[in-house]
Amino acid sequence: MKDKLFDNADSFAMSFDEEWENIDCNDSRLKIDKVFELLSEHPFLVSNPENARKLAEFRIFSLKKFQ
Repeated sequence: MKDKLFDNADSFAMSFDEEWENIDCNDSRLKIDKVFELLSEHPFLVSNPENARKLAEFRIFSLKKFQ
């Protein structure tokens, strides 16, 4: 399903997590920006950039998913 992208938060979260793991950067906010550059054509990021950022920040800072 890696090649299928959908305009929803779940699809974006899976793509975000995958790209996050591939980027070497110690600044979380800068790393989010770098992931967004890579995912710039993801349907959810295109249609709803504000919620995409909130979702990314929630995963990083609230869930502490990647710490």
